[in-house]
Amino acid sequence: MEFIVEIVLENKPAARDPVGSTIQKDLMAKQGYDMVSNVRTGQYLRIYVDAENEQSAEKLVEKMCNDLRIFNPVTQNLTVLSVKKKN
Repeated sequence: MEFIVEIVLENKPAARDPVGSTIQKDLMAKQGYDMVSNVRTGQYLRIYVDAENEQSAEKLVEKMCNDLRIFNPVTQNLTVLSVKKKN
């Protein structure tokens, strides 16, 4: 079966996020949205994989992201948003 695994890669809270800071300070605050105190950016990935079930698909994607160094576990968090069977 084919599954769609959606993940987000985001810098850890202690890691600098210059893109997020620029969006918050130079765009939002300067345009009157000074109520926004912080912006964190990340990457969204939608990965299509063949697997036996949802759990296997999720584990496969997590392993692949670690093995291939798609993200840096020292400075980034990987969050699985959803795993669903492709229609």
